[in-house]
Amino acid sequence: VGSEMCIRDRCWKAGGASVSNTDGDITSSVSVNEEAGFSIATYTGTYSSGSNTATTIGHVLGKVPKCAFFKKRSDTGNWMVYHEGLGNTHNLYLNTSDASQDDANAFFDTSPTSSLFTFGISGFLNASSETYVAYFWAEIPGYSKFGSYTGNGSSNGTYVNLGFRPAWVLIKNYGAGGYNWVLQDNKRSPFNLCDNKLNPDSNAAEQTDYDKLDILSNGFKIRQNAAGSNADGSSYVYMAFAEQPGTTPFDTMTNAR
Repeated sequence: VGSEMCIRDRCWKAGGASVSNTDGDITSSVSVNEEAGFSIATYTGTYSSGSNTATTIGHVLGKVPKCAFFKKRSDTGNWMVYHEGLGNTHNLYLNTSDASQDDANAFFDTSPTSSLFTFGISGFLNASSETYVAYFWAEIPGYSKFGSYTGNGSSNGTYVNLGFRPAWVLIKNYGAGGYNWVLQDNKRSPFNLCDNKLNPDSNAAEQTDYDKLDILSNGFKIRQNAAGSNADGSSYVYMAFAEQPGTTPFDTMTNAR
């Protein structure tokens, strides 16, 4: 397994060469960076037919994952997304604009633990003899945060307190289908408003017309009534990573922009 995952222009570095992990029902090969709360695992699926039973794999984070992406490598199929903001009963697909799915075959309605991740019989996660890669994130104070919020449909939009100045924010309207994932970062938009938007589930060019936000010293604030990030009463999940990791008030103050 490789030691990095990249989405567009942002990377997460795991721990170098992978090692075998036998914590779960399936032996996985895992590379982990505990300081960054990130690990990459590869494994081979085991389910073929029979009872709908849970299967576990180890993620080696030492903390409960807040978010995870799964992708079948040996065949076509959606990217399966687990996010704590949805709970263990629902999932999203990273490559589509679909609303969240209530699918017990995905995560077996079971939350991950500090050592194990549980999934059901979904072919996107555990088909017999198919190979998979999984990316796991735990929350690290001052560096990463995964959560949810409700939009208010205003240019004086919802404020999300992260405890740090984000460099990268990914948002998804999970309550309704047809709304793309929204990716904003401080490299393409170095000054507020942050409005150079990409959609990871689309091959569209970069856009600047919708889903604008302000990057603040301790979080982000939505600045537009847009369905992708701030429709009135709509529900959203997000993942965010800091520009300069830090956990003290001084660190937060120096991250202002």
